Amino acid sequence: MRLVTQNVWGVRGDWEARLPLFRKGFEQLDADVLTLQETILTPETDQATAMLGPKYHLAHSSERESDGQGITTASRWPIGEVLELDLNVTDRTGDFACTALITELHAPFGRVWVANHFPDYQVDHERERCAQTLLVARKLEELVADSPGHVIVAGDLDADDAADSLRFWTGRHVLDDLSVCYRSAWQTIHPQEQLETFVPENPRFGDDEWPYSGLDHILVRCGPNGRPTLPIRGCSRIFYRPGTIPSDHYGLVADLQERQ
Repeated sequence: MRLVTQNVWGVRGDWEARLPLFRKGFEQLDADVLTLQETILTPETDQATAMLGPKYHLAHSSERESDGQGITTASRWPIGEVLELDLNVTDRTGDFACTALITELHAPFGRVWVANHFPDYQVDHERERCAQTLLVARKLEELVADSPGHVIVAGDLDADDAADSLRFWTGRHVLDDLSVCYRSAWQTIHPQEQLETFVPENPRFGDDEWPYSGLDHILVRCGPNGRPTLPIRGCSRIFYRPGTIPSDHYGLVADLQERQ
């Protein structure tokens, strides 16, 4: 299973010049599943289809900003149940379309629950991100208890590995009365290398003083033995080489394998 996560950056910048880069890059990556953030969906514009073409099943969030910006999950395999979680957990989240889109994918090797998680972004909103993360994690635990399968959380999580919300996902922190354990695809493959997907070296980067660089993540839920139920065989940054950069975020691709 090959999974990509990418913040698309809406139609900001020169979208007409960025679109061919996305099309070529996604065609070469040939992913089975993509979690996309900041995709525009309006009666006039469907960014996901424009970038990916007709070969994927698409699930779109209903939570959108005034310009149609939200999140989209694309799957080569049939999509079953789709749930969207309201992440407006305090009165400070109203100016941002924070949401989580959970899709049930019918993969050849069984059920996969994929959470396209897009929590609040402000640097002083880690309290909101923790509350939002707890909502998503609880729902995923309920779903996998009722309908067992693999679970993946991927997206622009707007926090780096040091944040409580990320430490929770990886089993290093407790939120309320819940603890879980997901394995970071990047940390598994690059244990000594800091994840950097939102960095000033990107020519489309727009905030030289933003304090966090590793915002985009792919996380695989672990089983009772503490190992990810889908072993992580590869993970790398995408859309980061000069001449191939279509967004202010670099993305990630992970290759996962069914455990024998």
